[in-house]
Amino acid sequence: AAMLGQPVSMLIPRVVGFKLRGALKPGVTATDLVLVITEMLREHKVVGKFVEFYGEGVPQVPLANRATIGNMSPEYGSTVAIFPIDDETLTYLKLTGRSAQQVELVEKYAKAQGLWHDPSKEARYSEYIELDLGTVEPSIAGPKRPQDRILLSAAKQTFNELLPAYTKDVAAAQTVTTEGKEVTLTHGKVVVAAITSCTNTSNPEVMLGAGLLAQKAVAKGLTRAPWVKTSLAPGSQVVTDYLLKAGVTPALDELGFDLVGYGCTTCIGNSGPLPAEISKAVQDGDLAVAAVLSGNRNFEGRINPDVKLNFLASPLLVVAYAIAGTMDIDLSTEPLGYSPAGTPVMLSDIWPSTAEIQAAIAASIDVDLFNNRYKEVFKGDATWQNLPTPAGQVFDWDTNSTYVRKPPYFEEMKLSLTPVTDIAGAKVLAKLGDSVTTDHISPAGSIKKDSPAGKYLLAHGVDFKDFNSYGSRRGNHEVMIRGTFANIRLKNELADGKEGGFTKDFTKPDQPIVAIYDAAQAYAQAELPLVVLAGKEYGSGSSRDWAAKGTALLGVKAVIAESYERIHRSNLVGMGVLPLQYADGETAASLGLTGNETFTITGISALNSGTTPKQVSVVAAKPDGSEIKFNALVRIDTPREADYYRNGGILQYVLRNLVAA
Repeated sequence: AAMLGQPVSMLIPRVVGFKLRGALKPGVTATDLVLVITEMLREHKVVGKFVEFYGEGVPQVPLANRATIGNMSPEYGSTVAIFPIDDETLTYLKLTGRSAQQVELVEKYAKAQGLWHDPSKEARYSEYIELDLGTVEPSIAGPKRPQDRILLSAAKQTFNELLPAYTKDVAAAQTVTTEGKEVTLTHGKVVVAAITSCTNTSNPEVMLGAGLLAQKAVAKGLTRAPWVKTSLAPGSQVVTDYLLKAGVTPALDELGFDLVGYGCTTCIGNSGPLPAEISKAVQDGDLAVAAVLSGNRNFEGRINPDVKLNFLASPLLVVAYAIAGTMDIDLSTEPLGYSPAGTPVMLSDIWPSTAEIQAAIAASIDVDLFNNRYKEVFKGDATWQNLPTPAGQVFDWDTNSTYVRKPPYFEEMKLSLTPVTDIAGAKVLAKLGDSVTTDHISPAGSIKKDSPAGKYLLAHGVDFKDFNSYGSRRGNHEVMIRGTFANIRLKNELADGKEGGFTKDFTKPDQPIVAIYDAAQAYAQAELPLVVLAGKEYGSGSSRDWAAKGTALLGVKAVIAESYERIHRSNLVGMGVLPLQYADGETAASLGLTGNETFTITGISALNSGTTPKQVSVVAAKPDGSEIKFNALVRIDTPREADYYRNGGILQYVLRNLVAA
């Protein structure tokens, strides 16, 4: 909305006061704190709410840690998560090169407006939650949601408890030669270990901690397990500057954590393929292998198509698991590895102390580091500077491009409003369960060769090696439509147990299981609208605008879910898709919906009179002629959202207003 010059409309939120007290224990990282807070807030149910941190524990949380916590808002569902302004804020502003005048202005303004943090004063909040920082323990999260926290000491046990859900043969193994060594791959082997570019990687405490841990590991003769694909991708060049200045870069390089670039990589599915021999062994043995990354998101199918288990961890633990090479290890009691002389090395033997980390920060980070890097931050390298830039005020669409194509949003659009209509004769495109993320709906990772998107690219002369990812091709709606609901881990109850982007095509007498895109095309030819049925927390995770765009372009007119994540619900409205919600206590299962019904939804047309109905009537007709009738809540939450929906979406609304201005 903001990019289109529109206000961000929302219901007045409840504000959750999150009180922090105490201080983190030595050896506990910002990542551990983030994972605890994510777990607590997801359990507290903060979707659509603001979270504000306060209390005597706030000064104990460095600003980089606060940024990490705030950046995880989509993972626990809040609209925002904010920390107050205090001396720590001013310290960070000074460190990162802000002028003395700017710092003074921030302090005076915050104090004058009552925004300055005073631990002795407690504001009145809608809801309260509290955490003693001293109770936080080293943790990881996974294998498919950030809120599923696991104590590091319980990681081995939890992995073995989870394993039967991912394989029929827990003893499966494959022998393979990689990097000149013959190794045996089993379930739980870590095949991806990535220090990624999310705010974790902009946090000096954990980044320098990882470097110091690597330095100590190398000194004891430890090496990376040969089957682990490692990478380092900070979000800022300042990070590589201070790692180099601290003298830890050679050790990180030796363990395989070479710099691969700056920006989103493994966390968004840009890990690249595993070595061919490792990938083949994993597929041949149907092995449940793991990725460990320092990112924010570990949703199913997001990290790598060969990886079933994805765990979030601090950069220090990413390095540790790269050395161990497996999740089937208790890092608190078992050796991480062995020195060349055969001496066992424990994780505790190489874990840097708080004093060592703080000394490294003091010696390697100063204001000049930031000033030197950011004075030419927009200049770019020679490749960027030499990019050809076309002239003119109108974009010149290249009809041969497979990356950027003119989208169809305004095709057949009229300047006058077309009345909103009820939905009749709709078929179910997908029947989904709980916690379906925007990654399930619109994956950003690799494109399979035999998928609808892969077939499209091959037909347009793109070699498989040049497919790149869905994320890189989001400027091409033809690719993205075909990628909608194409996540390899999607579980659609209409697909008769077949995992991935498949569904039942009810336009055919034998109702075959086909790709969701192919089914949507068949429904479009038959002029049948579509609905999606879902459970709780539909659309959680990344904002991912294409999750709503792709849904709309497939022909989906409404989604009926038990609950929504705020951003995706809003995006659906913005694309002209009606978000409906079951009444409290009702679900698809309790109503007896199987997905083979034909849906009629009435009451939507009331929007034409300028009002937004609180609920609509839904009739689901079964093949035998029987009907299931129920009311669904209309989740168009604000008057501005109603305007978007009446116009067919926010893009049409803005264009009509521009023309009328």
